Amino acid sequence: MRYPSKSLVLLAGFFCAAFFQTAGAEPAPAGGNAQLDAIKDFQYKEALQRSQDAIGNLLGDYALTDEKGHALSLSDLRGKPLVLSMIYTSCYQICPMTTRHLAKVVDKARDALGHDSFNVAILGFDAYNDSPQAMIQFARKQSIDSRGWHLLSASPDTINALSKELGFEFFASPNGFDHITQATVIDAEGRVYRQVYGEVFDTPLLVEPLKDLVLGQPRPNQTLLSELINKVRFFCTTYDPARDAYHFDYSLFIGMAIGASIILIGIVLLIREVRHGRRAAGT
Repeated sequence: MRYPSKSLVLLAGFFCAAFFQTAGAEPAPAGGNAQLDAIKDFQYKEALQRSQDAIGNLLGDYALTDEKGHALSLSDLRGKPLVLSMIYTSCYQICPMTTRHLAKVVDKARDALGHDSFNVAILGFDAYNDSPQAMIQFARKQSIDSRGWHLLSASPDTINALSKELGFEFFASPNGFDHITQATVIDAEGRVYRQVYGEVFDTPLLVEPLKDLVLGQPRPNQTLLSELINKVRFFCTTYDPARDAYHFDYSLFIGMAIGASIILIGIVLLIREVRHGRRAAGT
């Protein structure tokens, strides 16, 4: 009886092993990528929730450094609403895109509310690399006039503490940093008032909360006339979607004036009628 050669036995064993390994192996889940996407989406939802939970937080008085290397406290920016965006200067896509769009919307807000009506700042959260000089270079690349912006740096401890109060989350990744994209609107007392999300967001998402803080709320030591003027500006400053800009709508003011005049005339006529009735009754 002839036995198969050793090479044939090995070859047959190889095919049998391959067959049973294939047959017994569990198939990869069809939704593998979907599961990973779901995990990422869940993490983003958590970050978004923590960002929303930060609304109302009173920010601490943190030590910062401006673009000239001078010491600056966060409280130095109080007294006016503040728009604060956290970026890192070595970012090559998202942070530049976000900052350029933010600058465009800030210009529209200043046109509508006044150039000095609120402060704007970008803070580098990569504390070891976002030096004052790096912040200046970043701003220049985005065509931002640093005279109208505060370009801020801070220590790692300050960044970690302030970012928690702002509801801003970031962590190191192979591509630099992963982070939620947000601009935070802070009121004149230093409380988180609104969060604005996305690289490119609709103009009213930023301008409306600023409009409310600048024109819609009374200020300390504000005169009655000044408050009245701000109320008129608040109601008559409207958004034009066709131009993607705000303007003072005189028609609203005229309508309000006409309505007030009609009410006043009605009151005068009513008073006269009452007086006339009393006189007629007396005679």
